[in-house]
Amino acid sequence: MDNLIYLSRIQFAITAMVHFLFVPLTLGLTWLLVIMEAIYVRTGKQIYKDMTKYWGKLFGINFAIGVTTGLTMEFQFGTNWAYYAHYVGDIFGTPLAIEGLMAFFLESTFIGMFFFSWDKVSKRQHLLFTVLVAIGSNLSALWILIANGWMQNPIGTVFNPITMRMELNNFASVVVNPVAQAKFFHTVCSGYVTASIFVLGVSSYFILKKRDLDFAIKSFKIAALFGLCSSLAVIIMGDQSGLYVYHAQPAKLAAIEGVFDTENAPAGWSVIGWPDQKSKSNLFEYEIPYLGSLILTHGMHGSITGLNQIIAQNKQRIINGQKTLIMLDKYRANLNNKDLIPLIEAQSQDLGYGMLLKQYTPDVANATPAMIDTAAENSVPNSLPLYYSFRVMVFLGFSFLLLFILATLNSFGSNNVFVTKPWLLKFAKYWIPMPFIAAWAGWFVAEYGRQPWSIYGILPTYLSASSLSLGDLVFSLTGFIVIYSILAIIEIWLMLKYIKLGPSSLGTGQYYYEQGGK
Repeated sequence: MDNLIYLSRIQFAITAMVHFLFVPLTLGLTWLLVIMEAIYVRTGKQIYKDMTKYWGKLFGINFAIGVTTGLTMEFQFGTNWAYYAHYVGDIFGTPLAIEGLMAFFLESTFIGMFFFSWDKVSKRQHLLFTVLVAIGSNLSALWILIANGWMQNPIGTVFNPITMRMELNNFASVVVNPVAQAKFFHTVCSGYVTASIFVLGVSSYFILKKRDLDFAIKSFKIAALFGLCSSLAVIIMGDQSGLYVYHAQPAKLAAIEGVFDTENAPAGWSVIGWPDQKSKSNLFEYEIPYLGSLILTHGMHGSITGLNQIIAQNKQRIINGQKTLIMLDKYRANLNNKDLIPLIEAQSQDLGYGMLLKQYTPDVANATPAMIDTAAENSVPNSLPLYYSFRVMVFLGFSFLLLFILATLNSFGSNNVFVTKPWLLKFAKYWIPMPFIAAWAGWFVAEYGRQPWSIYGILPTYLSASSLSLGDLVFSLTGFIVIYSILAIIEIWLMLKYIKLGPSSLGTGQYYYEQGGK
């Protein structure tokens, strides 16, 4: 069974990581297109229309492959995670259904209008279509992240002992879930950063090649300013997300910071260290005093609960959950025993912790003290990969801010100083892959940090999977790897092809290759 869970998780991770190559670029490019086309509508200058069309062409390639890779992910909830779909499907499926009806159809419809109505409608009407594409893509992200935010902080729901499922009892709470909202703004702003660095880097490539300079310089300036604002927003919203994690997921926070024993206020912040789960300590650590409390609570009064103390707390919750499951089994054996229902409902907050024991015994009533201790030890994530994934994300985030500050400062005035600074242009060009690495690191922190839960505190990952054979999973995993690799290769080939062609691909006769450039 452990191999089945592992392979199911690997399959979903691979599909999610490949899909998330395309999502942030899509989110950000839409608003850059809006800015470029708005300038065209305001000034009437043809070059801004060409910029909108060219970057829109790259956006279209990215969007098409992104949709293709994303469609399979939702089907996996039914194929690979059947009990998850059964247990919480009514809750999790609601925002996903709204995403399809409200956002995906809006985005898909007006993408067609964006590409095929340039000469059929007025400039302002076409700009409206571009704005609606941007709104649709961001609305799509909103509803998906509301669903994911509920997995991180499951509020607005209740366990029904009669149906044996989680049920939605407050949809508004799910929508305004602070974890979901912070995650949404942090994620979409990181997409804006990704697209800004993409445009900045490709424009730098054109400038270094000394081709299509006016086109590249104007694109560079827009990307620099938009990226500067976006990178500041990413840092601010990342800080806000950390505050919510501090309250909603203390085990994730402790693992990210490598804190094994509770640090009383004012707590320090570990710059670098080596958390060791076996010894339940850091093998080495360099810490800045007081900074941990300041970052995590915006004050000097916040302590950080350690993993060892959380494990002790979870052990008691596992024991409470074990008792609740035993009562639930008694009720299921005699459905006329209605007196048990209020008792089960009153203790349902620890029900999920009792389910952690099912990994070690099918009948939790037979769980031994050793099983309870093992379940408690495994109720928190492994610190080391979270510790360094988080720091990679933070380091890259501040490097993006530095890049945009330098790019913006050197963009002031009409002399375009950045054109004469190849080190800055090379920085932008070679940094194009970094936002994708930062996004992967951030999603790893979010999703791996939730383990061993698929729904935090409610449904263990171990129980969420479908009853598939090992052969089924190996076959589907191999298929996904092959198909997604082909799609990724197609995406990279097409993007590189049109980046090399540059605005010459528009066929206007105004650009480098059309004028005899080689």
